[in-house]
Amino acid sequence: MRLSAFNFWLIFLVAIAVTALATPLSIRLAKKTHALDVPRDDRRMHDRPIPRIGGLAIFAGSALAILLAVKLGYCDLPPIRPHGMSDTIPRMRIYGLLIGGALMFLLGLWDDYTNLKPYVKLAGQVAVASLVYFFGVRLSFIAVFLGHAQFDGVLSYALTVLWLVGVTNTINLVDGLDGLAAGIVAIASVCIAYVAYIFGYYASCIPVLALAGSCIGFLPFNFYPAKTFMGDSGSLYLGFMIGAFSLLQPVKSTTVVAVLVPCLVLALPLFDTVFAIIRRLINHKPIMGADKEHIHHRLMKTGMGQRRSVLCMYGVCGIMGIAAILVARDLYKETLGLCLIALMYIYIVLTDPSRRAPHLRKKEPGSKDRRA
Repeated sequence: MRLSAFNFWLIFLVAIAVTALATPLSIRLAKKTHALDVPRDDRRMHDRPIPRIGGLAIFAGSALAILLAVKLGYCDLPPIRPHGMSDTIPRMRIYGLLIGGALMFLLGLWDDYTNLKPYVKLAGQVAVASLVYFFGVRLSFIAVFLGHAQFDGVLSYALTVLWLVGVTNTINLVDGLDGLAAGIVAIASVCIAYVAYIFGYYASCIPVLALAGSCIGFLPFNFYPAKTFMGDSGSLYLGFMIGAFSLLQPVKSTTVVAVLVPCLVLALPLFDTVFAIIRRLINHKPIMGADKEHIHHRLMKTGMGQRRSVLCMYGVCGIMGIAAILVARDLYKETLGLCLIALMYIYIVLTDPSRRAPHLRKKEPGSKDRRA
């Protein structure tokens, strides 16, 4: 069987439709079970209680669409232009990924209702990442400029868990404005799916399209002013799934790192996460803590408002998504140009007219500014 455009659109639209239909139901359930995000501190961007288990709809839409694709045999197709890869994705690997995604969703849902301790969430994430590793979703190959680096055993396990937990928390941390996380994951998923498509890996393209569709189906309810939040159930699930999907059938060549495409697509949230860790270490704050110094918070401080701040971040993510597609096609000069443009915009956001470098150290109350 050869896939046509109809097959791709079918899975994509099913994910959108199921999510759009399930989101109002998740809102009703949240109100009945008191799963509400109440603004108790100044870190919150909303001023009223808002339902926060929209991840239920995202999970339902993407999981049902992926199961439909498996049932119809879309994930059993060999690549059109193989590059030394396995010819299909084993069904057990898909099922293992869905089981892992379901467990990550349940972990986030548990947190939405009970506010888990950070170390409990981290332990749960490591456990789920370990589970899918044993289902065969793993990072075991990295291509570098001078050849191939192959590894297995403990090193493969450690890198896989580090990658999955890192991407999971990256999406979780970036979920700070209405529609931000859903939009970023939608952009990233479409770009990753397109890279798989142009290399003929349709079996990898289909499930990532389902993930993108679920985000797009959720956005009308989550974009500013939001009627619901995805909560940790949504952000942990999306982060985990996009990280895992990137390991299913990465494009292999002598100059493309197995995780380079998703790293470029997710460059903005990944940079924001690393920047947050450095900032908190400098200020002797818990790494898993929260603050209002993320890139989206800094955009808000300029007076742009939530809608325009989110659209600006969509734009930077879109630039990096195109850069990821270009690097997959070995167009490195063009990729470098787009990356420099994105870095320029990030630099503008992180600095102000009086500073050439980002301000990392938080000034203590009552301390004097040395520039005064």
